[in-house]
Amino acid sequence: MTAGTKARIRADLCDLMLVPGLSGHEERVASAIRARLPEGVTTQTDRLGNLIATFPGDPDAPAVMLFTHMDQLGFFVRKVEADGLIRVERMGGLSERAMAAQAVWLCTDQGDVPGLIMNKAHHATGADEKYTVLATPDIRIDTGHGSKAAVEAAGIRIGTPVVYRPQVMALAGDRVAGTAVDDRAGCAVQIEVARALAVRQGGPTVHLVWSVQEEFNLRGAVVAAQVLRPDIAIQIDLMLACDTPDMAERGEMALGGGPGISLYNFHGRGTLNGVIAHPALVRLFETAAAAAGMALQRAAQIGVLTDLSYVQTVGAGVACIDVGFPMRHSHSALECCDVADLAGLATLLVAALDRVTPALRLTREG
Repeated sequence: MTAGTKARIRADLCDLMLVPGLSGHEERVASAIRARLPEGVTTQTDRLGNLIATFPGDPDAPAVMLFTHMDQLGFFVRKVEADGLIRVERMGGLSERAMAAQAVWLCTDQGDVPGLIMNKAHHATGADEKYTVLATPDIRIDTGHGSKAAVEAAGIRIGTPVVYRPQVMALAGDRVAGTAVDDRAGCAVQIEVARALAVRQGGPTVHLVWSVQEEFNLRGAVVAAQVLRPDIAIQIDLMLACDTPDMAERGEMALGGGPGISLYNFHGRGTLNGVIAHPALVRLFETAAAAAGMALQRAAQIGVLTDLSYVQTVGAGVACIDVGFPMRHSHSALECCDVADLAGLATLLVAALDRVTPALRLTREG
């Protein structure tokens, strides 16, 4: 890892965090990513909106799809009241405990309109209300317009995307907080990997995919995988930091402790799937980290889910592993990561990709 790597990733992360991109509306994020890719890198966009850059390599080596999602959590407008207050539906796994009094942007064709999720005045809050949380269908957003006609004249209507107001906070050292760290941090890491792939010598074919609609039931990446048909899929996303008192029982992932791999994840509810890492890829990343003298953290948790879950079942099956960075305060308006972890992850990914050769065995004979 170099100081330049860390500085580039930090700049990309901070810029991308300020670009709104609710699931299904990722075009501005894709444009911002495309503008940061090295000169000469060509991209394509499929019908769902996945952004794909392919770096051809050794045809005898396993082909790799490395991907991370561009979209973020938020809301969709479901009704505009006569008084101009706006009702919404939740899009994705937002924390309802963290919604009240948050600033939002309503993203219209006429521009981004600021608004506020209303919070009842504390002076008028009864004892039975003080310790309750409003569900999303019960909240209202105030844009200040004062009437349904004025709201609609501003371009807001049923189906308008709503996101938390984009912001970045520089904390002490290498730590950054703000909106959509999940997964603009992954996007920034993958941009840095693209810079390395653009000047590499040798190596496997690598398809970089910045995917869409991950927060909406894991839609985008599986579509890209159906077309690209990789032998290996590596997914970049957050890993729950467990170094605070409220998370200490969940694992050993520490903010600032370096990149990590997931050995097991599962949604824990319904049939939303999960991933058990392919043993050959676990060995690949452990060996790459050891050779580089890097720390490699490990996670195995229920409650975490990524779009790798469905990529692994494409075609005859894909060898898969989730890699990532520790993050605090997931799915809230202000998430937090450490840029040094992101730089370490980019370095690790490049080192691991260099080790994908024709000799890498993905079979499971034992």
